[in-house]
Amino acid sequence: MRRSEITQQAYVASHVLESEGNFPNNPKLPLIIYKGAFHLHPTENAETIKAVFESNGWSNSWVDGIFDYHHYHSTTHEVLGIVTGRADVEFGGPDGVCAELVRGDVVIIPAGVAHKNVGSTEDFACVGAYPDGRDYDINYGKAEERPTADENIARVPVPTKDPVYGDVGSLQECWGHVWML
Repeated sequence: MRRSEITQQAYVASHVLESEGNFPNNPKLPLIIYKGAFHLHPTENAETIKAVFESNGWSNSWVDGIFDYHHYHSTTHEVLGIVTGRADVEFGGPDGVCAELVRGDVVIIPAGVAHKNVGSTEDFACVGAYPDGRDYDINYGKAEERPTADENIARVPVPTKDPVYGDVGSLQECWGHVWML
């Protein structure tokens, strides 16, 4: 099996998502979306994306869909690589931004940023992974979660490598300023 081509010219979108009610989001680290990060051969699958993520220090991976309710992780950042199908995913809570994700797209979700699948094809699947294989929690936007979640988010380190591009990705450009704070 050939190794997929990682696009050096992927279209990059980033969104800073401020706190929205019970969703802390992350005003310091923007959501990063790579449109067309992978040009996957038809025979390539989730293992291809997992291998790239793992080679850049993002592991503890899984393959599945995205929950159809708003949720966020306070103990880690998350990367999603789309393997099959298409999904409209809302980020930042009910008043956040919505992005259409398709095969080959990658989204890097900062700790605290809410996300929800608002509609997808039946064949939709993605690979999820976490920097340094960190464990994740799931929070649902309940008021009582906020104090602990805010403390957790403040302690999550910025990853040293982009999950797709390693030392030279947009993660360093978009999140690098936090190392200097």
